Formats: sequence, C-alpha cells, structure tokens
Amino acid sequence: MAGEIPDLIAEARMGTGKGAARQARREQFVPGIVYGGGVDPQPINIKYNYLLKKLKAGRFLSTLFNLKVEGQEDVRVICRGVQRDVVKDLPTHVDLMRLRRTSRINLFIHVNFENADKAPGIKRGGTLTIVRPEVELEVTAGDIPDHITVDLTGKNIGDVIHINDVVLPEGVKPSINRNFVIANIAAPSGLRSSDNEEAEAEA
Repeated sequence: MAGEIPDLIAEARMGTGKGAARQARREQFVPGIVYGGGVDPQPINIKYNYLLKKLKAGRFLSTLFNLKVEGQEDVRVICRGVQRDVVKDLPTHVDLMRLRRTSRINLFIHVNFENADKAPGIKRGGTLTIVRPEVELEVTAGDIPDHITVDLTGKNIGDVIHINDVVLPEGVKPSINRNFVIANIAAPSGLRSSDNEEAEAEA
C-alpha cells in the first residue's frame, strides 16, 4: 500500500564536534546527525548541492525518506530540523530521526478523484475544482497509503467535498482537527454568468 519512498543518500561522518563539521562544509557537504530508534546517534554528511535540490523541491520536513549510508542497512527517517546560515539562509546542519514501523508521523498524501463520469454535476458541464491535491494525514511509518480516494458518484453542481466525506484507510487520520474542504463542483462559467445577470436584473 505504501508509495515509493524517496532515497536520501548520505555518507558516514568520521569524528564529531565542530572541527569535523567545519571540515565537512569545506568539502561541500552538510553535516547531520541521525538519532532515535533505540540506537546510538550516527553522524553523517550529505552532499551540499544534492541536499539543496531536495530542500528546493519542498516539503522536506514532512517527507519520509529511505536513508542510504554505504555499509549500513537502509533506515526510514524524517527530518526534524534544518539549521541555516542566518545571513545566506543556506543549510548548515540537518537533524534526522529514525522511525520504527509503528511510529506515527504527519505526511502529505496524494488525493485521487474517481467516478467523475458518475457525477451528474460534471455531466451537466460543472467543473471539479480541486482545493487540496494533497492532504496532510497522520499515518503509521510502516503502512503509508499511496493515496486517498474521493468518490464523485452522485455529486452535483455546488456540492462541496470535505475531509470527513472521505473514507480513510484504517489507522489514518487528518493531522488537523477541522473538517476542511478538499474539492467542490463549480457551475460552468456560462451558467455562472447568466445567474449573475439574473441577480443584477432583480437588484
């Protein structure tokens, strides 16, 4: 059920402390630490440009990664902090936390919409307006859904789909306790403009 977990490639860092960290930065690496999971913290280095690319892709702090360090078993991690240079706003240190398969974490999960052909509102020319193509959900690290599904069967123009309308996989719940909007079916533009004209004529 889990989607493809992206790799995060790092190297084991020999030595700890400021000297080793400075050396890593001189060699175009960003030093980091992997902690948690009931084992000792592991100092690592991540290539600077590689990390920058990952950070620019967005959602670095809410993405589950498969950490690959040569000579060690892969481990699932989530970033718990990126320290940045106060002047240049560039990364200077990364904190990663190991996750057990039973760990609960917040991740953004893709939303699939199906049965548009069974939605009367769309058949009449209405448009599916997607407010949230992804939603942040609290999931178990060992059983991450690839997506959640919104069934559009029977939906009419003006219908609004909230998170509470979606059947979530077992053990999955929204990370915020609010019945937020995921999508709605908007009237076709021609219908909207004629409604507006009628309203103006009545005014």
